[in-house]
Amino acid sequence: MSEQASTRPKVPDGHSRFIVTRQKQANEKGFVGYDVIWEEFQKEAKYQTPKRP
Repeated sequence: MSEQASTRPKVPDGHSRFIVTRQKQANEKGFVGYDVIWEEFQKEAKYQTPKRP
């Protein structure tokens, strides 16, 4: 039987509506993680204190 390849193939970036995933480099054990980058989908309004009556 053949052994597994020691390197993982490079995966292209994943794009969704509000999220982008990128593959990280493999560590010494061969684990490959992913970075998740969120785009903001809500605008934050500056708070103003209400006027007193």
